[in-house]
Amino acid sequence: MENQNCYILEIVNKILLLQKQDFDSEFSGCDRPFLGPTMTTTQYNTRPIQLYNKYTANPWSFSYTTETGTATSDIFRIEDIDQGSVTLRLLSFDDTTSTYTNINQFVIVDLSTVGAIKCSPDTYINI
Repeated sequence: MENQNCYILEIVNKILLLQKQDFDSEFSGCDRPFLGPTMTTTQYNTRPIQLYNKYTANPWSFSYTTETGTATSDIFRIEDIDQGSVTLRLLSFDDTTSTYTNINQFVIVDLSTVGAIKCSPDTYINI
């Protein structure tokens, strides 16, 4: 289990570096060395992710406040990493338009509780 958490931390760290445009060429999959469909595409700034609970195998999800009440999100943008914890920006996904919206609310997750990570196609998020 310890090696799995090191791998997840490595992937999360690489995604954060990509979003900051600080990458090298030895990545593949979730840690592909560029955001967007090609290396020359510059309109992408986010690789949306889902994190799965190591103990339940369910996606981590968090409630957030809206103008009309509360909602829940299990899709995130990596904002920072600090000593094995990751700060995530909550995103919402609109099935009708296939677009993500910045919720502008954040959570911190201890990566030792994460069992898997799933990446969605890269996108642009207005931050």
